[in-house]
Amino acid sequence: MSWLEFPQSRRRMLIGGAGVLAGAAAVSALGPSMGAEAQQTTYANPVIWQDFADVEVIRVGSDFYMTASTMHYSPGAPVLHSRDLVNWEFIGHSVPSLDFGSKYNLSGGRGYVRGIWASSITHRPSENRFYWLGQIDFARSYMYTATNPAGPWTRHAELTRAYYDAGMLVDSDNTIYVAYGNTQISVAQLSADGKTEVRNQQVFATPSNIGTLEGARFYKINGSYYIFLTRPANGQYILKASSPWGPYALRQVLLDMPGPVSGGGVPHQGGLISTPGGAWYYMAFVDAYPGGRMPALAPITWTSDGWPQVQTVNGAWGSSYPFPNLTPHPVPSLIGTDEFTAAGLAAKWEWNHNPDNTKWSTGTGLRLQTATVTNDLYSARNTLTHRIQGPSSTATVEIDPAQMANGDRAGLAMLRDASAWIGLRRDNGITRISMTDGLTMDSNWNTTGTGTERAGADLCGSTVRLRVTADIRPGSGRQAVFSYSEDGSSFTQLGPAFTLNNNWTFFMGYRFAIFNYATAALGGAVTVKRFSVTT
Repeated sequence: MSWLEFPQSRRRMLIGGAGVLAGAAAVSALGPSMGAEAQQTTYANPVIWQDFADVEVIRVGSDFYMTASTMHYSPGAPVLHSRDLVNWEFIGHSVPSLDFGSKYNLSGGRGYVRGIWASSITHRPSENRFYWLGQIDFARSYMYTATNPAGPWTRHAELTRAYYDAGMLVDSDNTIYVAYGNTQISVAQLSADGKTEVRNQQVFATPSNIGTLEGARFYKINGSYYIFLTRPANGQYILKASSPWGPYALRQVLLDMPGPVSGGGVPHQGGLISTPGGAWYYMAFVDAYPGGRMPALAPITWTSDGWPQVQTVNGAWGSSYPFPNLTPHPVPSLIGTDEFTAAGLAAKWEWNHNPDNTKWSTGTGLRLQTATVTNDLYSARNTLTHRIQGPSSTATVEIDPAQMANGDRAGLAMLRDASAWIGLRRDNGITRISMTDGLTMDSNWNTTGTGTERAGADLCGSTVRLRVTADIRPGSGRQAVFSYSEDGSSFTQLGPAFTLNNNWTFFMGYRFAIFNYATAALGGAVTVKRFSVTT
């Protein structure tokens, strides 16, 4: 797909200029580890300084669940859980595999900036079942269901219409509706089993003075129907009607509201959520490249005639607010150390496209066998990614290269449409440490550069620790620095600092990525003994 085929609104989004962080990701000086949150009386935005875009948040009883876009990463559509709207943890993914064609296997094509776009999650009380819905490749939509939001999730239906930026509503009579569209907003009614469409109607046409509305979320609140819509990337609007089919009245929720992250964009998209006690909040996201799009939370009040209003601080989306009237609920940190001792991967991990599951294993470290013969990291399968914690963080990976084969390349990358890595090159029986940059894509996500080694060093020990420290504060000129250690305590910088690309058009922010691919022949392997992210 050419870039020009993407919806116009996605192409003309704008991001704010350079700056520094206004509010820390966690209020407590003790950081995001368990225990500190129990003393929280306020919270800071972004509530998660990691890349979670197009979020939707739902509540089931006293539990909150959130989903987000993941594009070409697999598994897709993460499910996060919270008891207090502020402290979130990964519990699973709604889409176990991007089972939508060979390009998502990096076979006969590539799925970059396709896959899981803005999608929807809901709960159907009559079945006590969770539903996820999303369109793929602007061609058709897929529904997955689970009785436990942590999974397993299974394919429930394939629908012939592409519900662009879908928002699902389970009405009080158990009917499933879908609001969707770009500029022209439509509502679909699904069959009782959720597997087919039984009615479809356009319900709203965006006025030309607004331009574009999309990113639908669908609600029934106090007997009225609401479709919550974004004007990318600087506004939020809402429609209200007495019937799901309209007619709908329109009201502006925010436009060009200053955001809580200095240098970042206007909070927008996302959705509305209520607490068990009846308080309302808006979870939006903030464009904050090169890191991505970060969730931000603000309280909502309602006018006497039933319209939502964002509670601001000095006319802006607050960098902090009073903690919700919920008991702070500690959760494991979204960062930390993984020694890969479990039978599978933790939910925080996502592969770049679908992996070859015959070529990796866990239990005594992460064993990565080479799965692709290529000279292009962007075409290499089994590259494992981890979101970067902002405003800056450091990833360190410990690798045993003993089973590398000639021609193999393994290491730790800053992965995006302009990438760099520190890693290992094995050639002619010798394994060397290398810092390589110049891995680039064009606007159609074709590879334009496979990398140039900028510095090298001899490998003397049996294991090596590779490190990258990344500054992802929004703005231009942010850098990542690569280093290595063979004793685990003293690290040596290798190569020049790598300047990150803060353009929005790849949508996803930079990620840490562990890779191992072959340039000559399959058969080699590395063992990742340990991976950690620290701030």
